[in-house]
Order: sequence, then C-alpha cells, then structure tokens
Amino acid sequence: MNDKTFELLHLLSIDKLTPKNLHLLLEEFGTPQSIISAPLSALARLVSHETAEEITSYSLTDGLRHKERLIMGKDIKISPYYSSEYPQWLRRIDDFPPVLFVRGSILPEDELSVAVIGTRSATVYGKEIARNFAAEFAGAGVTVISGMARGVDTAAHHGALQNNGRTLAVLGSGIDVCYPPENRQLMEDISRSGAVISEFNVGTPPFAYNFPRRNRVVSGLAKAVIAIEAKEKSGVMNTVTWALDQNKEVFAVPGNIYAKTSHGTNRLIKEGAIPVTSPNEVMDYLGLTHARNEKATREILLDEAERNVWEGLSSEPIYLDTLAEKVNEPTSTLLNILLKLEMKGYVKQLPGMSFVKNLE
Repeated sequence: MNDKTFELLHLLSIDKLTPKNLHLLLEEFGTPQSIISAPLSALARLVSHETAEEITSYSLTDGLRHKERLIMGKDIKISPYYSSEYPQWLRRIDDFPPVLFVRGSILPEDELSVAVIGTRSATVYGKEIARNFAAEFAGAGVTVISGMARGVDTAAHHGALQNNGRTLAVLGSGIDVCYPPENRQLMEDISRSGAVISEFNVGTPPFAYNFPRRNRVVSGLAKAVIAIEAKEKSGVMNTVTWALDQNKEVFAVPGNIYAKTSHGTNRLIKEGAIPVTSPNEVMDYLGLTHARNEKATREILLDEAERNVWEGLSSEPIYLDTLAEKVNEPTSTLLNILLKLEMKGYVKQLPGMSFVKNLE
C-alpha cells in the first residue's frame, strides 16, 4: 500500500474530522498529502484547531499498519470521490461520501440499477417478493442494490445472484465487518458478482447511527427505490426520504392491511409512491426493460476501439481531453471514434466538447 493510502487512512481515522469537513479539505488542498502538510493556520480555517493538530501529526502508527493488513488481506479498494473507480453518478447527490471502501468492482453499467429494500422482520411473502423481483431485474441486466440486512435485503441479494446478475451491498459498518454475521458467505458472493461498499473506515462496528447515512448511499446509487415491506417507523422509510430528496422514483408493493410489515408500504402508496405488483412494471416505467439486450447488442456491434471508448463514458459529461487521457487515445483518433458512436446512437455530444452515453 502506498503512502497516499496511508495518508488517507490517517485522515479517516480522526474521529472529529467529519465526512463533510474531509470533503472541504480535499476540495481546498487537493490530496491527502497536501492536507497533512498544510500549515495549521490554513487547516484551522476549515476545522477546529484540535482537529488540525491531529491532521498534521501523521505518522505510520501500529493502528494504520493493522488497517493495511486488513485492506491487503481482503483485497479492499479505497476510492476517493475524485478517482476513476468512484461511481460518478453517486456524486450527483448532496453530501456524497468523500471516500468509498470497495470489495469487488463497481462498473459503469451499474448505473442502470434499482434499490430493493424492506424490513428485517420480513414475512415469507415479503422475502419471496424481494427474491423474485431481484431475479427479474438481474435477468434484464439491471443491477440490484440493497443493504445486506436480514430479511428483504438478504433475499434481494440472493435473488440477483441466483440469476447470475450483479448486485451491490452498501454496509452500515466497516467493509471488513460482516453484519449480520450469518451473511458472511453472502458477502463473499456479492464481492465476486458485484461489490460490497462502505463509506466507513475499516474496523467500524455497525453502530445504529451509521445506518441512516448508509441509506442515502443505497438510494443515491440507484435510479429508483422499491419498498417491499416496511413498518411505519423504519430504516426503509428513512431510505425513501433520502430517495425523494435525491429526486429518485419510489415504488411500493401493496401488502396485507392487517400486517404491521405492510403499514409503511401501504402508507407510501397513499402518499404518492407508485404501486407495483411485478418487476416488469418498474422496468417499463424506468425504461430499463431491455437493458441486457441493449448491452449485448452493443458488444456485438462495437469494435474493440469503440467499446473501449464506450466503457470510458458514463451519463456524467466528460470533456474530450479528459476522455482521451482516460482511454489512452489521441484526440484526433478519439473524435473519429466518438463520431461513429454518435452515428450509431450510443453517444451524445454536449456543448463545450463534452460527451455522455446515450442511454435512451
């Protein structure tokens, strides 16, 4: 592990350095190394004097060495928001995490995703719905996002995996902490067929106050949220609140009016959530029905150079020069490839020589 990673881990290990302040420091100074080497007076403009002193007291402690061993042993990637591995669409939400810990891989295609959420105390009916919905989404090439909690979340991840699909699990603990503990094998399976993700430093226990922050990432990564079962006061309702703040669509599966596990979802429908009884309704509404077929068609129709450029794009605009550096192509060659992709309907050019994927 290089010095930059140690420096970032040092910053993440400072209890009083909030994610918001870490983001401000990165925006101001650019890199962890620049933050640590900055004068106390410059740091104290953004954080408390005590925190500034902790920042500048960087050294390779036993604690950092221990975290290094955990990270290396579990093949964990650390992705600050300015890195190419960070999901660019997550940066569109307010208060996005400045750093993600990732086991597995987040791919550009994961932007076509839905979050399947529900209560931990799910009924057999609720878990079966979650499993079936997730399997159908996976079969259509839509990534399934959930929180790896007991009940609906666990069923959703299993449903996606059983249909050879991609699924992302967002944790409310450090990425090396499996919670609930019985999901250890599920956690391994997800890391091989998608990604396990956390914004919390390695070793962080599953504190109750972590989960509301986790929920904003679950909704932030997805195009829409589908609530399967939920009590009136629950983490599901918190996730829906985040989704609405992020202008995401919210769907809910109607449930038994006498069951406490359906009180929340039925209330959501009364308040404007879109009622659905099949995954196809969700995909049709979002225009995701043919995601897998379109992906397969692109792989057939695009040559190697075109596919390389296509994979370097996302729905987030990227400037021509930045894209040229990212895909390692001269600007003149890249313009020709982009023109071909635009003629095939796969790329849109925006003002200022920036480009995005055409996902319509």
